[in-house]
Amino acid sequence: MAKATKFEEMNGFPRETITLANWRTRPYSFWSFRNVAEMVRSARIRTAHPAPLPAAVENPDLLARPAAAGASTTVAELLAQSQADSFLLSKNGRIIAEWHAENVDRGDPHLIFSISKSITALIAGILQDQGLLDPETPVGDLVPEARNSAYADATVQHLLDMRVSLDFDESYLSEEDYARYRRAMSWNPPSGKGDDEAMLSFLCSLKKADGPHGTDHCYLSPNSDMLGIVLERVTGVRFPDLCSRLLWQPLGASADAFITVDPEGAPRTAGGVSCRPHDLLALGQMLIDGGCANGNRIISQRWIADMQTGGDEEVWARGTQADFLATGRYRNNWYQVGGTSNAFLAAGIHGQFLYCDPDTSTAIVCTSSQHEPQTDAIDQPLLAMFARLSAET
Repeated sequence: MAKATKFEEMNGFPRETITLANWRTRPYSFWSFRNVAEMVRSARIRTAHPAPLPAAVENPDLLARPAAAGASTTVAELLAQSQADSFLLSKNGRIIAEWHAENVDRGDPHLIFSISKSITALIAGILQDQGLLDPETPVGDLVPEARNSAYADATVQHLLDMRVSLDFDESYLSEEDYARYRRAMSWNPPSGKGDDEAMLSFLCSLKKADGPHGTDHCYLSPNSDMLGIVLERVTGVRFPDLCSRLLWQPLGASADAFITVDPEGAPRTAGGVSCRPHDLLALGQMLIDGGCANGNRIISQRWIADMQTGGDEEVWARGTQADFLATGRYRNNWYQVGGTSNAFLAAGIHGQFLYCDPDTSTAIVCTSSQHEPQTDAIDQPLLAMFARLSAET
């Protein structure tokens, strides 16, 4: 019998068993979510000055706390049960707790799925403040190929707020709409029928649902991929280069990020960004600090205020994600916790979170490789734990 490779010893399976058909399921996702560029063609989002990470922060007392009031499960145990890979918590800009699953290199980039939407929205906000993007412009005016699709008369703001009337089924395990979508972004193997499309062609084939744009909140990922194409069209710059110049370099990110692209180079701005958890934490801290980092103003206070307060609770309550946050709102591809909380967050399937509480100056990052795309029984205890840690630390 052949001796197991170091890769197999660390991960429990040979490298050659990971394919486009299984890379988003356990046990493979534990490795592939930290090595996406080996699975899907990816473009680099460059930082200005790569830097080593700060020394790891040991905080066994915090990790040993009950994850919820009166619970026997600790913070560390809940993270492990949730198939989390990395967890970081900062207070007033200083990391006070850090946890990583066994065999996770803390410097690895991690796929953050739909947190990518929130990053894309930051780029849209910067361009808006520069006078290069009017959020009330119809998408069809900016992307002529979309004039026969649902997006023809949808505005950029409709994309940002997930209020597009779109005939599309956001069912992550669907063998129809979503499988076709994933083939277009090169995340699934080809169908073998010779009918696969690239991203733009797929997006421009989508038709309008019943009802006008701008009514209920309906979370549909193609909207954010179309937003990425819009940003490239209004600037004439590829999205990874745009994100590097406007966000990643001014942020002082410690390492390059990556974004998956389709065969034509279209960016997966709805879910294809990978980055170090520490750099994602720095992004959250930048927003808590009013849009500034390293002496650079990156995001305007106007945009942050609009993101925090511009969402509509009634629209949220009628929408497709009302169970995710009981009193929530949604604005500019960011979630607001709502109720008495001023916290806001970005989230992605398979357990990705960036939780920001400006009232306590707390930022929390959790990256995961959960087997299922979305499970309320896992997400809700994590969100409750983030709120508890934010209030108590």
